[in-house]
Amino acid sequence: MTKNSKTLYEKAVHLIPGGVNSPVRAFKAVEATPIFITRASGSRLWDVEGNEYIDYVASWGPLILGHSHPAVVAAIQQTAERGTSYGIPTEREIEMAELIVDAFPSIDMVRMVSSGTEATMSAIRLARGYTGRDRIIKFDGCYHGHSDSLLVKAGSGIATFGIPGSPGVPEEIAGLTITLPYNDGAAVRAAIERYGDETACVIVEPVAGNMGVVPPQAGFLEELRKVTAEKGIILIFDEVITGFRVAYGGYQTLAGIEPDLTCLGKIIGGGLPVGAFGGKRDIMEALAPVGPVYQAGTLSGNPLAMAAGMATLNVLREETPYSKLEEKTAYLCGEVDRLLNEKGIPNHVNRVGSMFTVFFAPGAVFDFSSASASNTKLFSRYFQNMLAQGISIAPSQFEASFVSTAHSDEDIARTLEGVKKVL
Repeated sequence: MTKNSKTLYEKAVHLIPGGVNSPVRAFKAVEATPIFITRASGSRLWDVEGNEYIDYVASWGPLILGHSHPAVVAAIQQTAERGTSYGIPTEREIEMAELIVDAFPSIDMVRMVSSGTEATMSAIRLARGYTGRDRIIKFDGCYHGHSDSLLVKAGSGIATFGIPGSPGVPEEIAGLTITLPYNDGAAVRAAIERYGDETACVIVEPVAGNMGVVPPQAGFLEELRKVTAEKGIILIFDEVITGFRVAYGGYQTLAGIEPDLTCLGKIIGGGLPVGAFGGKRDIMEALAPVGPVYQAGTLSGNPLAMAAGMATLNVLREETPYSKLEEKTAYLCGEVDRLLNEKGIPNHVNRVGSMFTVFFAPGAVFDFSSASASNTKLFSRYFQNMLAQGISIAPSQFEASFVSTAHSDEDIARTLEGVKKVL
């Protein structure tokens, strides 16, 4: 039998639930069969049939330097020759911590973990242990990983498949999570007036990236900082996507707001599994082995992930590519918006830095409700035809796409030609 994506997927569904190890990869939301990738370099992917794609998924954000960047590959190879995992401290963990603390004024100490889910889950446990309170506040459409407390009205795959919550999450746990509309400061203040003394933390994506890209409206994050400080509530910024993506010190440095805790991931692993959470010293020292709040992980601070992440961060620090990424992505998004408008297709293109989403929505998208008004059937057709043109975007209306430093002017021009043909 000829090996292709269809036959591989048919084999996978017998061995892996849904044939994939993360739900959105199944392409069900776009009524397509997932492509199976064999290699990648720079801005390009190649599937098992040899088809070439310009890639705007970028492994869901980490690959800001593109695929197989020479500095990252060399760092992984050199580290692997000395061992892949020790379960014992290494100097690289200290060096990574120094880079993160130096980049984020709000972070005095940081703890490495193995995923973004671990980072947010651990940060919430720390907030609860530090404050002695149980309730948490999150926002509709914001996805913070798949831990029990955070799957209530979440984004990403939950939004993609229209799952209202998740079986397996006890009502008693879900009942401790208060969900509010994103960008609604008045709703936050009302909730905190009612539940403030019981609330351990407010967790938010400062730029939502899991209901598609939705930026904060003026004053929203400032209001979060003000009302949480008034009640002694821990403010957690989930910058797993935006950390080192929109600016070297994350979105918080652009906003001029210091949260109490910050969650990181993706880019700090350079494409390898990684996560981290950090913040004020007095809060972080509540963690074991110094304090009573337990958190642990065999692969935390894995030497391969530290090496790949440090190589990525060093390139970003030395080359400071953010203004060029901003310019390139702004041009791409502006042209896509223009082409859609010329065809009279309702749309709204949201962009922050080098992350963007083309919403097939009738108006502005500023929260989960307005994002949900998007025409997902039209997006599905758009996705399928873009893929046929050799352009890979996120296979869900409710996800972000990303531009990397590897995307050339030729890539952008070819992408826009593809959009014209699709339309």
